[in-house]
Amino acid sequence: MLAMNYRGPYRVRADHKPDPVIEHPGDAIVRVTRSCICGSDLHLYHGMVPDTRVGHTFGHEFIGVVEDVGTGVQNLKVGDRVLVPFNLFCGSCFFCQRELFGNCHNTNPQATAVGAIYGYSHTAGGYDGGQAEYVRVPMADVGPFKIPDDIHDDDAVLLTDALPTGYQAAEMGDIQEGDTVVVFGAGPVGIFAAKSAWLMGAGRVIVVDCVDYRLEFVKRYAQCEVVNFLEVNDMALHIKKMTDWMGADVCIDAVGGDASGNITQTITGRLMKVQGGASTVLHWCINSVRKGGNVSIVGVYGPTTNAVPIGNALNKGLTLRMNQASVKRHLPRLIEHIRAGHIDPKQIITHRIPLEEVADAYHIFSSKLDNCIKPILIPPSANQVRAVSATAQH
Repeated sequence: MLAMNYRGPYRVRADHKPDPVIEHPGDAIVRVTRSCICGSDLHLYHGMVPDTRVGHTFGHEFIGVVEDVGTGVQNLKVGDRVLVPFNLFCGSCFFCQRELFGNCHNTNPQATAVGAIYGYSHTAGGYDGGQAEYVRVPMADVGPFKIPDDIHDDDAVLLTDALPTGYQAAEMGDIQEGDTVVVFGAGPVGIFAAKSAWLMGAGRVIVVDCVDYRLEFVKRYAQCEVVNFLEVNDMALHIKKMTDWMGADVCIDAVGGDASGNITQTITGRLMKVQGGASTVLHWCINSVRKGGNVSIVGVYGPTTNAVPIGNALNKGLTLRMNQASVKRHLPRLIEHIRAGHIDPKQIITHRIPLEEVADAYHIFSSKLDNCIKPILIPPSANQVRAVSATAQH
């Protein structure tokens, strides 16, 4: 099969790899019809996540059609159209019973922090991801979600991570009616966090970024105010000026360790790797939110130490919440929002790129070229299936 192949920082390519096979009675093989490149994939691409091994296939946002199932699979059959949440989970451990699917113990028991994630280095379990023609899906009776007939493929693929993560970011902020919410980051997750903040009762939503076309997009898509941090000398002071010197009620970090905006943080975090990425946005969140406010963190950081102003958080009486999104918990509600027209996920897709051109896709997305918001990869087998189907209809 054709699959994305990691060759080192800033080096990926499309290669032929062996097709995945059933390794356990609970496995399924899914033929991928769409996969996305996520902002979190860029942390791997940039070499920020440890134990990302040469030969690994990225991709934790994918949908497809069930091609084969193990003898123990009861809930899926060949031909089912499924979306696969980015986190692998068993459904029965201490954490899964509490719907903390991103913290499942059985899928990555050696890890003290992160659970298991498709295509996200050996730190996250070493499972190959979906930027490929086929992918092995363990615990297939638990993770995959059958896509309803009335949900478009483009919406479905965004339900595997980006939309649920943005939605949970807003949820963890415990937004109250009329609250002012500041979202740092106008990538796909930040865009969905801003949109979700309105669904949860926000009275004002402000998005901060430094890329003009992303700010223009989120302004249209989420009907929010925007701030270009390159035009601001002191972010906390600027937010306080915008909020009658109180600070925001809720701040959301949808950026993580790839943040720009502070040269010291960039050098120690992104270049020297003294920190698990630049903690610029964590500083901005803690210092921009009001006393007694809430900070929600979904941006990805490396597992090493970060220089975070925790004393300020203590003295201000802040509530900090963070986690990997529990995708499957959110799916029924998000599908209701899509059906009701409250949110149209597929509008953020700007680029459809053949899997064969994955190297170009990563370069475009990483370098923010061609007004790229969200790229999806189309495997050659998906194109062939569509062509055969179209021929049959004629």
